Amino acid sequence: LLVLAHFLFLPRRTNRKATTMVRLLLLCAAAATTVAAFSPSPRLSRPATSLNIFDKFMAQFGGGGGGGGGFGAAPVPGESCTGEKIAVVGSTGYIGKAVVRESVRRGYPTSAVMRDVSKKGISEEEKFKGAELKEFDVTDREACLNGGLFEPGSVDVVVSCLASRTGSKKDSYAIDYQATLNVAEAAKAAGARRFILLSAYCVKSAERNDPYALQFQYAKMELEGKLRELSGADGGGKFDHVAVRPTAFFKSVSGQLEVVNGGSPFVYFDLGGGRNARCNPISEPDLAAALIDQVADDSHKNAVWNLGGPDEGFSMSEQGAMIHDVLKKEGEPKLLAVPIGIFDVIIDGLQWVATTFKSEKFEDAAEFGRIGKYYAVEDMLTTDPDEKYGRATLREHYSYIAENGQEYDPYTTVFGSADKKAEFQKEKVGSS
Repeated sequence: LLVLAHFLFLPRRTNRKATTMVRLLLLCAAAATTVAAFSPSPRLSRPATSLNIFDKFMAQFGGGGGGGGGFGAAPVPGESCTGEKIAVVGSTGYIGKAVVRESVRRGYPTSAVMRDVSKKGISEEEKFKGAELKEFDVTDREACLNGGLFEPGSVDVVVSCLASRTGSKKDSYAIDYQATLNVAEAAKAAGARRFILLSAYCVKSAERNDPYALQFQYAKMELEGKLRELSGADGGGKFDHVAVRPTAFFKSVSGQLEVVNGGSPFVYFDLGGGRNARCNPISEPDLAAALIDQVADDSHKNAVWNLGGPDEGFSMSEQGAMIHDVLKKEGEPKLLAVPIGIFDVIIDGLQWVATTFKSEKFEDAAEFGRIGKYYAVEDMLTTDPDEKYGRATLREHYSYIAENGQEYDPYTTVFGSADKKAEFQKEKVGSS
């Protein structure tokens, strides 16, 4: 168009020097446009898929379209599709559902593996539309390895979103380690070429053998080690893996919105000297897009990819102030700083009971306390540009749920309740 404009609109009566300069400028602009059109895209989940209440959110802040990209073509973040057969295990989890939807949206033949297909509402759930639902218990190792999970040639890439719900030692090693290993071995035996693991940024603590490292971190670390063995065992490069380690999910830092809206203070833990933990969480649709990108993208093959959202990162107190601002509350933000030492008192007390009375229940309770403390003191923050992904910012997320409400999640809602969330959502949606 720029070259055509040169011939159509360049005045006929201009001196030779001026004409030459204009021609050069137009040709440079055309060349720059061509280069930009065919340059690799930045790490953006361009058509980032929606999930539950994210439908309107991503329609506003995400892109559109899909398909495109395949073998021999440079992978395009958020768009590429090789057309291979994808299986998503742990598909009923929060991220698993988003991954199923993203895989289907891209055009992949997708199967969603779950423990109970007959569970109320599963077959009608919007997130599973277009996917084949497969019922299977991945904790049954023998059934996995005997071809019950994947028949030979039935799957090309497996995405595992399996995760223990509690984080206890028993649960972590049963799910994060053993069940996930069962799936990986079954995938390889069936001829799959790649295993994509949803891991966790905090696994680094287990790698460093930090004294405060958690049981589920050790379980995931050991599983990643097994994946490296599986990827190198055949020597022919026919099976590989990618371990994606997200910092935190948006829902993990959204649990106090309703209580702040009700007039209560935002609670955070003071590490001393005015310092508190920072993070750059990633939206669930963006994370799903990043995971599905790994089907076509070989840049993280047999490696770990730490991954955060596009923000520079916010401290807990900054998150509280942001929620105050988004909710349009008057005056200064109400922030309640709790000394981090309170965790030690609780954890030590629970551990004493667990050790004294040999109680697994109190042992688990002490571990839950350690999990709470870990996320209160550790930064979940990526600073490398290659470890940032997506378009959705935390402020956009807060603005969205302030208008539309959010689902209740007992594992991330510490200060709220199901009733409070339902009441808030009814109020917001009813007034829109």
